[in-house]
Amino acid sequence: MTTAHDHRKLGRELNLFDTDPLIGAGLPYWLPDGAAVRHTLEEYIRTAERQAGYQHVYSPVLGKRELYEISGHWAHYSDDMFPPMDLGGEQVVLRPSLCPHHAVMYRSRSHSYRELPLRMAELGGMYRAELSGVLGGLTRVRAIQLNDAHIFCTLDQVTEEAQAALEMIRRAYEALGITPARYRLSLPGPGGKYVAAPEKWQRSTALLTDVLDRSGLTYEAAEGEAAFYGPKIDVQVTDGAGRESTLSTVQVDFHQPERFDLHYIGADGARHRPVMVHRSIIGSVERAVAHLIEQHGGAFPAWLAPTQMVILPVSDSELPDAAALARRCTRLGLRARIAGPDRGSLGARIREARLVPYQAVIGAKEAADGQVALRLRDGRRLDPQPVGDALTRIDALIGAHSTALWADATS
Repeated sequence: MTTAHDHRKLGRELNLFDTDPLIGAGLPYWLPDGAAVRHTLEEYIRTAERQAGYQHVYSPVLGKRELYEISGHWAHYSDDMFPPMDLGGEQVVLRPSLCPHHAVMYRSRSHSYRELPLRMAELGGMYRAELSGVLGGLTRVRAIQLNDAHIFCTLDQVTEEAQAALEMIRRAYEALGITPARYRLSLPGPGGKYVAAPEKWQRSTALLTDVLDRSGLTYEAAEGEAAFYGPKIDVQVTDGAGRESTLSTVQVDFHQPERFDLHYIGADGARHRPVMVHRSIIGSVERAVAHLIEQHGGAFPAWLAPTQMVILPVSDSELPDAAALARRCTRLGLRARIAGPDRGSLGARIREARLVPYQAVIGAKEAADGQVALRLRDGRRLDPQPVGDALTRIDALIGAHSTALWADATS
């Protein structure tokens, strides 16, 4: 990987995130600009999920050891879990996954077939006891914010729900400017880390294979990459050095509905077992942001950029107009800042703001006419135009989560 596209170096240079030995390895903290990127990404996902019929929940990051014994994590995944903590005679564990919590939440209420599919989503914290040697920047961390969701549905609904999840992933990648390296059907391999239920593995594998075939996606099967409870469709991405990682996933799970005795009342009045579809649109927020930093070299799509517009008054005389423009941006929800003459010559300030999508230059003429001269990050200079017109066009592009900087371009 070239230094210019190493997210660890670039993330620190751009004041997005950092680490400190006192906090601990694999536990990065987010600085204001990085927090802006993360918050915007999270809100994009939440909005997309609401529009797709998901209901958002919150669940605790701790659970009793018994919870993970029931789910199978303790037997099949304990090497990646933090040790239990003794609390009032009980053993409590930092969760390695959100699915057991969501299964318990589903079980807490009775459900009719009319409610299905029930789509439960959460951007929640989970914890993995990663070894120090594999930790790196945001890609391998010990405290993870996961974009997770679980769909409780009938067997007949699985294919449609999994296909809809793949379409959500496609749209998110388009908005983020991400190109998948490949799609992988992740299957079990030899060894005892997988749940011993051959019939369930066959059924879930057949379902995901059908989903991939119906979607017309080219994919490769990979043994030894499945979750311990079921196969997955993994969306793989590569970094600047060609290293591959999983960003998004869709999984079919017959195991946990049985372990937690989940059911719904069918049209026949009898109890039936739902299927659990796990899906994550962007996976962990940390890994997604790491990939975005490297993919774009810090020049994020305008809707995601920590600063979307830098306002450049040519002289101190235009500072009041710059302040007025900044206030208008704030009212629209645009992230703008002023870089005044005290920060150097206009040319120096433009160079300093090279990663900002929009540079709004205000000279004496623009101030007198209520206009702004826009420079785009790709080097284009637009003719002076009324401030309101410029903001309307920028706001529309950002609101549409477009990767274009201007309506007549696809930069």
